[in-house]
Amino acid sequence: MKPSDTVTIHQLLGRIAYFHTLFIEPALVASEQPGAGEPCCNHKDTEGFGQPEVGAVLASTAWAVLDEIATTVGEHLLLCPDSDHRCCAVCRVAASGAAIAQAWTVTEHRAYGLPQPADPLVRSCRTTAATRLALVFTQQHGASCGGLAQAEAPDASLLPDSSDLPLTGELLALWQDPLAATRSPVVSWLNHCTDLNDIHRVLQQGGTTK
Repeated sequence: MKPSDTVTIHQLLGRIAYFHTLFIEPALVASEQPGAGEPCCNHKDTEGFGQPEVGAVLASTAWAVLDEIATTVGEHLLLCPDSDHRCCAVCRVAASGAAIAQAWTVTEHRAYGLPQPADPLVRSCRTTAATRLALVFTQQHGASCGGLAQAEAPDASLLPDSSDLPLTGELLALWQDPLAATRSPVVSWLNHCTDLNDIHRVLQQGGTTK
């Protein structure tokens, strides 16, 4: 991977952190405790810890920001039941990405006065974010993960459009192919908003692509 690609990935990870801190976290309604998910590759593998570990691979990279953000979203985060520094790093990225996507989806619906998102929509957002983020992580760090290969295929027809859920829509769109030639934000007008109320006002006015 070229140095410029690494810079792009780090910028996009920073954009997730920026959006979460500015828009989502102040409006987030969640419990303090994460839920229990499926065992990660390393804790599921009866032959031992064969995949890159969180403590060795993830903690020292820019990707650790996903782990940090995910700890703030409560029950949306579904951790490996034996969660520790020996967990599969790719599985952890996937779990963090899924949790962030769900927290953003639910929070945007609430902030814009929309009904609670349907379960199929939430699952598609979770699965899409998990798969796309984990895939880029494996490409950058030469990691592997059996769980990624067996991941459920998301229903793309259910994914929200950026004109409906700008934050969630941009998150999913930017990580679909983050190293493509066009690396500009999908929803550039978000850069001029300061909170979810600002975003809601733009949506009520019919949105803008400027």
